[in-house]
Amino acid sequence: MPASIVFSQSNQDIGRYKEPQNIVQLSVNAALEVQQDILTISLSATREAADANVVQTQLKTALEAALSEAKKNVQPGQVDVKTGNFSLYPRYSRDGKINGWQGTTELILEGRDFAKISSVAGKIQTLTIANVAFSLSRDQRAKVETEAQHMAIDRFRAKASDIAKNFGMTSYSLREVAVNAGDQGFVARPRMAEMSIKMSSADAPVPVEAGKTSVVVTVSGTVQLR
Repeated sequence: MPASIVFSQSNQDIGRYKEPQNIVQLSVNAALEVQQDILTISLSATREAADANVVQTQLKTALEAALSEAKKNVQPGQVDVKTGNFSLYPRYSRDGKINGWQGTTELILEGRDFAKISSVAGKIQTLTIANVAFSLSRDQRAKVETEAQHMAIDRFRAKASDIAKNFGMTSYSLREVAVNAGDQGFVARPRMAEMSIKMSSADAPVPVEAGKTSVVVTVSGTVQLR
């Protein structure tokens, strides 16, 4: 049976209680800029017909052809392939009756080998490019976050010491702290003008250009000056 401790105070003790004094709130951050190392290209197809089965068959045919081409170049971590959204839904006339069907299918290429992924995307003829995005891999993000966290904590401690000194105190004690991480960057898009020219020839690679993102770690909390 776990032990229990009962703590009691007299009214006189409670009356002498004072709120903590010399409490300061601090917030600092550290940011490290890093090159985005993951490319994701989404390709899709849309089909319409009066019959749902026709639409479904056309989408399956387009997706199977794209998968067949993409799987030739799969290299785990470098070029990964997966299917995305596959949907089929009715179209309605003004009087609320179904007058046709529309569907979409999606294939996603992702990995670190930008050149190979863009080349594969260019070879796929049954789907068109819907989106191009860049991001950080998990291991790269974890590494950069750790570095930024060390920097932010050092800055927090230095700022707390400096504030204590400026107020004529000799030290401080940490009361509570929160550490948060995030990133600030942009989603890169294919250069559409150039792509429209290059894609006019068969098997032309999709032109892409990665950007950078800033991994930001914020350390905030309160300290008591002593």
